[in-house]
Formats: sequence, C-alpha cells, structure tokens
Amino acid sequence: MSTPPRAGPRPSVLEAMFEEEALGRAYDVRLLARLWRFVAPYRKQVTLTLFLVFPLFLMEIAPAWIVKTGLDRVVGPGDGVPSSLEQLLTPLAPALDGPAGVNPLLWLALLYLVVMVASSALQYLHTMTMDRTGRCAMRDLRHEVFAHIQRLHMGFFDRYPVGRLVTRATNDVENVAEMFSAGIVALVTDVLKMTGFAVALFLMNAKLATMTFLVVPILAIAALIFRLKVRNAYRLVRVRIARINTYIQENITGMKVVQLFTRERRNFQEFAHLNAEHRNAWYQSIRYDSALFSSVELAQGITIAVVISYALGVEAGSIYVFFEWMRRFFLPLRDLAAKYSVMQSSMASSERIFQLLDTEPEIVDTVRSPRLARPGNSAGAVEFDRVDFAYQGEDWVLRDVSFRVEPGEKVAFVGATGAGKTSLIKILTRLYDVTRGRILLDGVDLRELPQAELRKRVAMVLQDVFLFSGTIAENISLGRDGVDAAAIERAARAVMADRFIQTLPEGYATHVRERGSNFSAGQRQLLAFARALAHGADVLVLDEATSSIDSETEHWVQRGIHTLMEHKTALVIAHRLSTIQDMDRIYVLHKGRIVEAGTHQALLAEGGFYERLYRMQYRGDESEVRSTA
Repeated sequence: MSTPPRAGPRPSVLEAMFEEEALGRAYDVRLLARLWRFVAPYRKQVTLTLFLVFPLFLMEIAPAWIVKTGLDRVVGPGDGVPSSLEQLLTPLAPALDGPAGVNPLLWLALLYLVVMVASSALQYLHTMTMDRTGRCAMRDLRHEVFAHIQRLHMGFFDRYPVGRLVTRATNDVENVAEMFSAGIVALVTDVLKMTGFAVALFLMNAKLATMTFLVVPILAIAALIFRLKVRNAYRLVRVRIARINTYIQENITGMKVVQLFTRERRNFQEFAHLNAEHRNAWYQSIRYDSALFSSVELAQGITIAVVISYALGVEAGSIYVFFEWMRRFFLPLRDLAAKYSVMQSSMASSERIFQLLDTEPEIVDTVRSPRLARPGNSAGAVEFDRVDFAYQGEDWVLRDVSFRVEPGEKVAFVGATGAGKTSLIKILTRLYDVTRGRILLDGVDLRELPQAELRKRVAMVLQDVFLFSGTIAENISLGRDGVDAAAIERAARAVMADRFIQTLPEGYATHVRERGSNFSAGQRQLLAFARALAHGADVLVLDEATSSIDSETEHWVQRGIHTLMEHKTALVIAHRLSTIQDMDRIYVLHKGRIVEAGTHQALLAEGGFYERLYRMQYRGDESEVRSTA
C-alpha cells in the first residue's frame, strides 16, 4: 500500500503567528533597570546574596589547600622558594598543624570535613536567598501583569491572541524568574569566582598561570562564535515547540470534528512533521553546545599537559592545588551555553512583558470627582445622543443613533445580522467608547462615571454564556458584596433556574466544570439570568438571551424575566421577534442606523423593514412546524 505524501503546516502562516518568538539580546541594561523596580523591595536579600559570594569562594579554595598540606606532609615539601600565596597564608599554618598530640593527617581530615559542611550550608543559604528573592520579585511582576490585563479595553483583546496573554503572565514571567537563579546572578557569581581563581593561580605560580591563560583568548573567540551561531538555533527550537503546543491545543479543542470527519491519520502526519522539525532544531543547538563544551574540555586538557611539562621541581601538593583551581576556573565556561540561553530567553520575555505593560488602556476614568447618577425612582434613564461608532478607522458600525429609554421602560432592538445591535450594548456598558456623540445614564455622560459604578448600574446577559470553575452559587454571586445565599436563591427562583438546581445532588454547591460543560445550553442561560438579576442593577440588557433555550424553557424564562423587569429599564436584542411583541417600543436597525421605531402592531402596520423581517421569520417557523408534522 502506498504511503500518502507527508503533509506539514504552511510555514509562512506559522512564521507570522510566532514572530514574537525572536530572541532578544542576552544583556539589556534598559530592561534590567526596569526589572530592578520589582527587585528593589528585596534589596537586603540581594545584598546578602552578593555578600555570600566571598565566603563561598573561600570555601571553594580551602579544600584543595588542605589536601596540598596533607600531600606535603606525606610526600614531603620541596626545596623550592615558597610561592607568594604560601607566604600570604603563613599565619594560617598553626590552624593547619592542629593541636598538639593530634595526628596531623587526622586533623586535616576533620578540617576538610568541617569546610565541606560549612560550604554546603553556605551554598544552601545562598541558593535559597537567591531563589526566594527572584520568586518574590516575579510574584510582584505577575501581579502587575494580571492587574494590567484586567484594566485593558476590549478592543485590545479583539486584536491580541489569548494564548499570548497567558504566556506573558506564565511562561515569560517564569523565564525572568529563572534569570535570577541560573542567569544574571549566576553569571556575576561566576565572573567573581573566575577572577578570584585567576588571582590565586598567579599568586600560586605566575609562570604556570601565564601558560594556563594562553588558551583564554582562543576560548573567547570560540564563545563569540558560539553566541552568534546558537542564537538562531535557540530561536528555532522555541518556534518549533510553540507550533507543537498550538497544534496539540487546536486538535484537542476540535477533537469532535476530527473524529467525525476521520481526520486522525492526516493530523498524525502533520504532527509527525512538526515533531521531526522540533527534533532537528534541537540537533542543531545540541551540536553547538557540544562543540563549546568539547572546546573547553580540550583547552583544559592542553593546559594540564603544558603545566605538567613546566612543573618540574614543583611540590606535589602545589601541582594538585594548581590543577584543582584551574579546573574550577574553567568550569563556568562549560556552562556558558546554558547561562547564555537563559539570559537571552529572559531578556526576550522581559521585553514582551514590558511591551504589554506599556500598552495604555483606551477606556479610562478621566474624571476625579464623577457625577453620580440620581438615586430614587428616576434611576435608569438611558439616552443615545447622535452616536457614531467604529471599531477601526471610519468603518462605521453605528451612524447617528439617537433614542431615549425612560426609567422602567422596556425596549427591543432588531435587525439583520451586522446591523449594529450588539455594538449598541457594548458601548452602553463602555466596553468601547463612542467615536462621536454621547451616551447618558440619568443625564450623566458615561465618560463621567467610573467604570465600576457604571457596571454596577447595568447588568447584562450575553448570548454566549461564560461560567467559571466553582459552584453554582459562586457563579451567580461572582463574589459580590451583598449577594448572600438568600439573594442567590431568590434570583434563581425568579428565573425558574431553581427547577433544575434542586434536582442536582449538591444543589447550589454543585461544582461547575470548565465553561459549564456539565450543563445544557438552556441551563447555562438560566444561570446567566440569575447572575444578572442578583446583580441588582437599574438597567437590564439581554443580548439574544433566549437563543439557546427550547420553547418550554423559554416559557418559564419569559415569566421570570417579565416579573423582574418591573421598575427596571430593559434593553433587549433578539432575532426571535415572537419574544419581544409586548415591548414598549421596538427599534429597527439597518446598516447601523435606526430606520423604524414603534410598537409591534404599529411597525407591522407600516409594512417596512420590521414587517418584512416578521413575515420572513413567520414563514420560516411555519415551514419548520409543517416539516416536523
């Protein structure tokens, strides 16, 4: 059987989707300065971390010196002139000799053990302090990112993919946190230690140290080549894994369609192609990592060979110390690849985070002392005054829209798809600002009301109901003050939602799965009604609120809605004209303009847009009834 050609995603489309995966510079002073604002509250921990570098360095050089002392006692010291370091450490000789009557080698063994225990304790304190500082700072950064996302306007979310926003608050912040533990702090520590070991090697034997560092320029050139080559390799790995994640998420989300249309084999072929590309990208980065690691190992081996050839007449203990310190000098260079990758990834993540934080919300509260809407029975008057609105540029969605809804009045908006009905309620709740004109609530321009105050005054039920993970009671109250268990039950009973809630084993404590998947569309809609009614607002807005409800459920919902609309202003958007026949007034929208207004009977008598919409829908309903019969 022939094998079908292997398919893969279109590269140009996917490259455009993941342009943000480009890596930034490994070191960016500007970004580090901005990150310091989140680290500054923990400057004491930062100071302690840097202070511990010195004792940690002493704990690293001490073990080799203790072993040297032991070798000199066993093999015997040479006849050469003591090195500068040996002369410098002469005052410590009594401590190495130990108390009288104690075996010197046993004393050195105990001293070695004490040094190792102290080194482990200091290393534990250093790592804990460094990681804790980084995690606390990144917790504050994540708080700011999440708070900023909640302040952004809806137009931003129309253009910005949700997956990228989640990445900003999770992966990108995690990458920045890793910089503190395995990136910049580790690099600073390594540089300080390498400098210390270089000085110690020169003090130990300047001639051998000079021969050792002859390979450093070669390693510097190798590191520079590595940095230039590995940059694109790391970027490619990130792009490939992002494609895999996106492809898996898309397939799991659309699994019903995949199985219904037997697309499993095709999807597996595409996934195999993506997986192979990711493997090949890793091969390239591993090749560069291995080359750098091998170069450092080769340089270290050559250095050892050179040192041995020039070490004639040097004590055995001194040779051991020199080799051990030289090994520790070269050790950070072997880890350069990992640290460089962490720094590049962290800088790129920092840049993307600050790009998000620098995005200013377009909907802001500009008035410090807002005019609050008038209390009392008159609350709830809504007025549109010559409103024009466009999502982008001059692509007008609403044109010269003017109407007034008195307190307690019930009005409906109808029209063909795209006429601008949903846009009306979006600007009424100030998810978007009007382009021209103004909207008044009890005579006050919405732009003069705080957003929180406005959205307490207006409750909305959308066509696509969103339920959060939690209990039914929590989804109705949404944690608002003043909505207790009794208020929750009253709201549910009013919209007839209690009829199905009481049949559940746990009642109002029943857990809601992700997006309410354990409830039918009609049940989710009833819960949304209860949520809006428990809100206690002056204005109720329903956007296609009964579109997902069967006829029997709709009967009970309509009864509950009419009861609770009393003494409240209600704006209803619906395609099913049978649900709005008893409205006080119906506005007909066509291409963003109000073309007709009146009661149901008056609009039918005019024989205009509304009459044609009603006749078309009536015929559709009649055909449906006939086909069912």
